Amino acid sequence: MSAELATSYAALILTDDNVEITSDKLQTLLKAANVEVETIWTSLFAKALQGKDVEAMLSNVGAAGAAPAAGAVAAAGAPAAEEKAEEKKEEAKEESDDDMGFGLFD
Repeated sequence: MSAELATSYAALILTDDNVEITSDKLQTLLKAANVEVETIWTSLFAKALQGKDVEAMLSNVGAAGAAPAAGAVAAAGAPAAEEKAEEKKEEAKEESDDDMGFGLFD
């Protein structure tokens, strides 16, 4: 098991028990599990997670991905809207070639 993974699991255990994540507490958990990890990893994780709500971060992992899927479902019922969007994309591609006033083969 890698040091990063072991330290991540230890941080999750502390979060689940509503215990503040510190380098010492991470080291104690890792020693109890007979996992040897350099103290740099526990220090980095403790500093990175200091003052952060780990439970909120974990519960919001998939929240950002839900919006595009909802938009795709709405667009599936409107084929005319898709054609207009494709035309706009093609126009945007043509315009992007001339952004600097010269092309690759000019």
